[in-house]
Amino acid sequence: MDHVRVILAIALSFLVFIVWQFLFAPKEPVRRAEQSATAPSTSEEKIASEKPYAQQPETAKGAEAQPSVPAQKSGRTITVDTPLYRAEFSENGAAVKSFVLKKYREHVEKDSPLKQLVSPILEDGTVLLSFEQGGLPELKGAVYTAETAAQSIDVADKPQNLIFKWTAPSGVVVEKSYRFDPKTYLVGLTIDVKNGRAQPLTGRLAITLNSIVPKAKQAYGFEGPSTFINNKLEQIDIKDIEDKDTFEGVIDWIAIQTRYFMSSVVPISPTDATFHLISRENELVVAQFILPETTIKPETQQSFEFKIFKGPKSMSLLSSYGFNLGKAVNFGMFDILAKPCLWLMNFIYHNLIPNYGIAIIILTLMTKVLLWPLGTKSYKSMSDMKKLAPLIKEIKEKYKDDRKRVNEETMGLYRTYKINPLGGCLPMLVQIPVFFALYRMLYEAIELRHAPFFLWINDLAAPDRLFRFDFTIPFMDPPYGIPVLTLVMGATMFLQQKMSPPMGDPTQAKMMMLMPVIFTFIFINFSSGLVLYWLVNNIVSISQQYYITKKYA
Repeated sequence: MDHVRVILAIALSFLVFIVWQFLFAPKEPVRRAEQSATAPSTSEEKIASEKPYAQQPETAKGAEAQPSVPAQKSGRTITVDTPLYRAEFSENGAAVKSFVLKKYREHVEKDSPLKQLVSPILEDGTVLLSFEQGGLPELKGAVYTAETAAQSIDVADKPQNLIFKWTAPSGVVVEKSYRFDPKTYLVGLTIDVKNGRAQPLTGRLAITLNSIVPKAKQAYGFEGPSTFINNKLEQIDIKDIEDKDTFEGVIDWIAIQTRYFMSSVVPISPTDATFHLISRENELVVAQFILPETTIKPETQQSFEFKIFKGPKSMSLLSSYGFNLGKAVNFGMFDILAKPCLWLMNFIYHNLIPNYGIAIIILTLMTKVLLWPLGTKSYKSMSDMKKLAPLIKEIKEKYKDDRKRVNEETMGLYRTYKINPLGGCLPMLVQIPVFFALYRMLYEAIELRHAPFFLWINDLAAPDRLFRFDFTIPFMDPPYGIPVLTLVMGATMFLQQKMSPPMGDPTQAKMMMLMPVIFTFIFINFSSGLVLYWLVNNIVSISQQYYITKKYA
């Protein structure tokens, strides 16, 4: 049965570190969460409403025949400052050109610039407006006029508005109104389309998000476009956009996510719409929220209401906003285990010890306590197998030319001593879901981003590196340094392997002793928070194994 143990060990390693990221099954539809106080309270509320439009003299009937005033080639930029962010809005497209989060930095260093959510590569900005398949093509590239003479707006004590207005040569007026609240990352967006011409205006209103998503960093967690549609979360890999670029149904929100942050368009109530994606060069991802075709009659106007979210992917924060935004934080197939672990880790941090490294240690210890009976059963079985090792060796020597007889005698030995040869492996396999859940949670939890532990470990979301070297180290991602925590973890795995029953086959025994080395190289680029979890888990497992082995010796 030695070869069975080898196969199980190798399969376990393969599953944990390679196969799992390709095996995420589609999530089951989830029930719509109750809306919070900040969300619409009734399902009857619509994102679009129609009312009469009192024409202004410059937009009277027949104005389409008058020559238009040439638009500005470039518009002003207005800065909006709140306690949570500082944003820049351009009159060119009434677009968001910059969105800087005041509570987050680009890097862990204290003098690092604040986190920018709109890349400078995006020349047109984001949150762009268009009227697809209709009679207003000039809306793309429109230069609006901000209805304020100020260059900056300070939103400190109460909500404030910033309104942009654009008039088409045909007499159609489009107003794009942003509303800022000092207490939230949600930005209100109201779009008013006023038809002052003699003909109906038909088309599909579309809001476009532009974002840069680093394709090279999508090995472990999800980064890319997503939507909550038809009561189901859809996450689309960047490489799949060409084949999977359009989704239709009742949409709660659309978003573009990175590891820790998210930009989202949220209708004030779920609505029938289309989610359209485009993947372009320079890692640019374009996501469009497109409403069904609508007709705006002459001398009427329609209003469309949305929320724009640009901020951290904090599960507690997003859930507090309602709109099912909390569904955006998803940890894969073991999400049901990962989210309670995240809640518990945050509870420990906020109520016991304000150090996420200590919180991870306590969470690991609590997990080991819950799994203690399984570990005890596994180590007891391994101890029993160790006792039978000399007898099994005798059987192999006695019947070395008869493989079938060796198996029969070995199984008879197991029956005599009432030992399950897989008893040491199966309880360990049951713990795989817990590892998966903690792995994804510790990798993607924004709480660990730039969270210090002690000494040189000042970012639990980054690999631990003692010192900094100017030269390249094989298998290591920059920055280059001594991965102390990872090396100690590898040493504990080696010790644990030495404590396990010896393999009968010398070749198999050597393969098993190589496993700690392989794991060490795999973990060398993992976040220090995950390595810390695995290290503490190993130390507790070694202690339990030592205790059980002595008890049943």
